[in-house]
Amino acid sequence: MWQSPESMKPPGLPRVSRKPTRLIWHGFLIVLVDVVALLLLALILPGFLVDGPWSALATAIVVGLFNALIWPILSRFTLRLSAITLGLFGLLLNAFLVATAMLAMPWLTISGFPEALAITLTLAVVTSLLSVFLAIDEDSTWYLNVVQRQLKVRGSVTETDVPGVIFLEIDGLSHEVLRRAFANGSAPTLAQWIREESHDLNRWETDWSSQTGACQAGILHGDNHDMPAFRWWEKDRDKAIVTNHPRDAAEIERRHSDGNGLLAADGASRANILSGDATQTMLTMSTALERSGAWGRDYAAYFAKPYGVMKTAAFSVIEIFSERRSARRQVREGVEPRIHRGWSYAVMRAWANVIQLDLQVAAVVGDVLAGRSVVYTTFLAYDEVAHHSGLERPETLESLRKVDRQIARIVQAAREAPRPYRFVVLSDHGQSQGATFLQRYGETLEDLVARSSQASSVTTGGEGEDDARAYLNLTVAEASKEDSMTGRTIKKASKRSMERGDFGPDSSGRKEEAAEEGDDIPELSVMASGNLGLVTFPLEPGRVTLERLEVLHPGLIDSLRSHPGIGFILVRSKADGPVVLGPDGVNYLSDGRIEGEDPLAPFGPNAAAHVSRTDSFPHCPDLVLNSTYWKETDEVAAFEELVGSHGGMGGSQSYPFVIHPADFEWPDQEVIGAEGVHRLLMDWMAGIGLDRNGGPGPGGSGQSRPAQDSDVDEPGSSTRTSISGESART
Repeated sequence: MWQSPESMKPPGLPRVSRKPTRLIWHGFLIVLVDVVALLLLALILPGFLVDGPWSALATAIVVGLFNALIWPILSRFTLRLSAITLGLFGLLLNAFLVATAMLAMPWLTISGFPEALAITLTLAVVTSLLSVFLAIDEDSTWYLNVVQRQLKVRGSVTETDVPGVIFLEIDGLSHEVLRRAFANGSAPTLAQWIREESHDLNRWETDWSSQTGACQAGILHGDNHDMPAFRWWEKDRDKAIVTNHPRDAAEIERRHSDGNGLLAADGASRANILSGDATQTMLTMSTALERSGAWGRDYAAYFAKPYGVMKTAAFSVIEIFSERRSARRQVREGVEPRIHRGWSYAVMRAWANVIQLDLQVAAVVGDVLAGRSVVYTTFLAYDEVAHHSGLERPETLESLRKVDRQIARIVQAAREAPRPYRFVVLSDHGQSQGATFLQRYGETLEDLVARSSQASSVTTGGEGEDDARAYLNLTVAEASKEDSMTGRTIKKASKRSMERGDFGPDSSGRKEEAAEEGDDIPELSVMASGNLGLVTFPLEPGRVTLERLEVLHPGLIDSLRSHPGIGFILVRSKADGPVVLGPDGVNYLSDGRIEGEDPLAPFGPNAAAHVSRTDSFPHCPDLVLNSTYWKETDEVAAFEELVGSHGGMGGSQSYPFVIHPADFEWPDQEVIGAEGVHRLLMDWMAGIGLDRNGGPGPGGSGQSRPAQDSDVDEPGSSTRTSISGESART
């Protein structure tokens, strides 16, 4: 039986009601602070005079009334530009208008418009910061500024008693880390769901490629065949595929989508690699280069008010300095393993933990209030911090706590939705920790392969950005797609970055053209996905066999298999088919024959099946390497400079989780592979009555109010239309 969000109310988040006394007190305090600020500015600025405290009080009241009554009307015309600039444009426009009004106040003496603008901006910043810090992360304030604002602008919706489903993915969080988070208080909302038995927690096992691209292809589209890693070289195309490059993500979706993905039923994709055939997308890699823009009204409205601007700005600054403090603490206390973390990463962490988090939560709240049948969003924050800090370091668990709080807020917003919602929280993979390959052995995997082979040119081509930077670039790309003055301005301002990157309309076809112009193809390609290494010989046609490699590069295989940091190697033998080579034994996958010690034994009972599946891929690299897994310390050696990593096997990276309503039946047998998770989620959706179009299924009912134009096609949203079961991009 369906359980309402009210019945699983998160801890610490009671139903929010407007409290007049609190609002009056806040308003009085803000006016008082503005009076003090005006008097101080009069002392500092030579061109500004205030005729006593009463004049300052009158000015503060007039400015407050202007912001309360006039600005909301003007802001309706600047939503998109305010969103693209994270609210700064709205703040500047508001300051411009207020400054003009202040020049007309007879009790003020202002020498010119620049002074008036400076005064107004100072008041706006002081007022907004005070509003934020009067209710630091206060849920009632968030509710009034986000949920109730969107309730006012959502327009007509379709009401139904058929539940929708909200899928909330916590990127990189393993089953075992989550269980410990229940005990240490880092996930109180999710822990209460389990304790109150409204939801169950279950573990599933990824394929060999334990990374977001392959896992989301399986979860969202039900097909992750021929995705050996996060990045890989394709000989038939003479170039690399990198999952978090929008053009490559679009190609991956083209290969794996049949138009009937998890989100095809009037769904929304928010901050994912792939879209799941959603009709609405935002911050989704695979749809970023489509011609329709992605700046919808729901989260644009969030940044149209000073609350959203200053809250996000203030917490971004706090996050940056918090990261620098935690990085210095690790150095001071000698915490190991660790990697260097600079200011650029601090900014990227602020993007993942604050800005993108605010954007996607506001967007999901908009989807919920619009009554969309299914929504899927990926919270990047935990994964990003775990990569750089470690799986359960204080700052990492704090990022998980922030995500948990946002989940509680989404549940709270669902109380106002036109339909009931079921909540499923899951992860796509986990992470495993350890000192990196370079830290342990003083050389990278590329160095090792280069010195052990006869290759004259070695490349690590296909490098991708970390996820936070990739999503920041994606935001710019989506903004530039707007067919408006705003979009053209962003496009022109970011032209240089687009020419260097793999996103934006100006880069369309650039890499393909470069390949056609005869760019040199390397003799050897070495790529890394966490502790998974891929070695390809691009000039050699087809899959290079073990026998051929021993002729081309004698000593390479022996050098790799005997290295203490490499657990095993997959290679295809002309005589024996796929073989797995370890330091002390061989596993012949075709017939299960083992010589010496089985190199796959430390990686679990399903390791052979996972490796055999990867061997069957048309784009399987010539050599696939998995780092050693040290069971005693539960560590791996990433081939990238990451403390927490994922991509191969070994440790908790292969064991994510699903938290689901207790009446959603979990199978008795072990769930293995992302495709199996997709089938399970689709069964759950069908079981609660969601049909192909997201409306009431058999036995469901609904009442509709006439939809406005904005309900059919949100401004700037990337829209796909299903035609006779096929997916057509518009």
